[in-house]
Amino acid sequence: MAMTLRLTEDDERVLAALAADQGVSRQEATIRAIHEAAARRGHERDVAGASARARARYADVLDRLGK
Repeated sequence: MAMTLRLTEDDERVLAALAADQGVSRQEATIRAIHEAAARRGHERDVAGASARARARYADVLDRLGK
C-alpha cells in the first residue's frame, strides 16, 4: 500500500540521519522505527500485566510490608 508521509524539515533531518546511521533508505528507517515502537508498546503491556498479576497475587504480603 502506498502512503504519503509529510514531515517537517526537522523531522526530515532526523529521519535522514537515522537512515544514514543504519545504512538504509529513509523508507526502511521509517519501517524499522514503526516496528520498534510497536515492539516497545507490546513489551510495556506485558510488563504492566505481569506487575498487575504480581500485585494481586502478593497483595497481602505487600500490605504487611508497607506497615
